[in-house]
Amino acid sequence: MRLLVVEDEEGLAIALKRGLEAAGYAVDVAHDGLIGLHMARQNPYQAIVLDIMLPGLNGYRVCARLRAEDIETPILMLTAKNGEYDEAEALDTGADDFLAKPFSYVVLEARLRALLRRGGARTRTVLRIGDLWIDPAGRSSGRGDVQFRLTAKEFAVLECLARRAGEVVPKIDIVDQVWSADFEGDLNIVEVYVSALRRKIDTPFGRASIETVRGIGYRMTGHGV
Repeated sequence: MRLLVVEDEEGLAIALKRGLEAAGYAVDVAHDGLIGLHMARQNPYQAIVLDIMLPGLNGYRVCARLRAEDIETPILMLTAKNGEYDEAEALDTGADDFLAKPFSYVVLEARLRALLRRGGARTRTVLRIGDLWIDPAGRSSGRGDVQFRLTAKEFAVLECLARRAGEVVPKIDIVDQVWSADFEGDLNIVEVYVSALRRKIDTPFGRASIETVRGIGYRMTGHGV
């Protein structure tokens, strides 16, 4: 899942990016409200963490503009400590949830998971392809009763393919969804993760659910054997 953090406090933004990436999310960061608004318009984020006090355009106005443009990406707004009026205005402008500063990172991540579980991502709660299942909010997956043990990046690649099951997904699309916007590595890194996934989700079960489409990318199916 790809997230956007709009936060002008550089130290906090860096800490959030590192923590969320360690949990398996791809994270883009904006330090300015106008830049954050532009990024939110241009990219299919699964959720946005949005501060109120921002240069360029404050969080209320960013949120209001996104909602006015029918962009329904879930928004977790960061408010001032004991700022009950901030919290009320955050909800009134279209935020899905709020969290007062200073906050616990553990609580922030739990709030994000809750947003996605509630259907804020506008997608199915659990993805199913044949006997394969992926629970994006719970960060878990498996076949039948057998649960996989995947790294954060492996899970992210699997989720990306599963959300577009039956389609040919180009490598660049996978990188755009799984890695943050500042990724400058080789697209062939996707091959490494697909190979690892096959060893964990296919080979032990006699499946071949991730097909290679030469020169383009990969397709996930529910009938590969």
